[in-house]
Amino acid sequence: MTDRENVNPLAFHLPHKEASQMNPVVLAYMGDVVFELVVRQYLISLPNQKPHHLHREATGMVSAKAQRRLLERLQPMLTEEEADVVRRGRNSKSGAPPKNADVADYRQATALECLIGYLYYQGKLERIGELLNAAIRERN
Repeated sequence: MTDRENVNPLAFHLPHKEASQMNPVVLAYMGDVVFELVVRQYLISLPNQKPHHLHREATGMVSAKAQRRLLERLQPMLTEEEADVVRRGRNSKSGAPPKNADVADYRQATALECLIGYLYYQGKLERIGELLNAAIRERN
């Protein structure tokens, strides 16, 4: 089965290129959305579901600094292929970081989002869950 046949069932429109050939910034663009979805699902699974609390917690988890720390926890768990995707994402030219983000944190956050986007387009939702659940558990 090729990568294109093993697609994510949630991907209604497949990208023009295979994930391995996509621009890392484009992968990060999708990875940002998938990461935020996973964070929101995690937070809703917890007892305190007041909207203000959910928003505050989500904001803290999706910041560049928080994503950098999460990626640091994930590094030992990554396959060689995943580590290569992270390097591509970290080294990509993704524009200027937001005013409230450190450049190094922003590059690492882009790398994490690139990995999540790559895994998403590879149809590896279980792997995304495995990595993020392990990192979130370690965070607590």
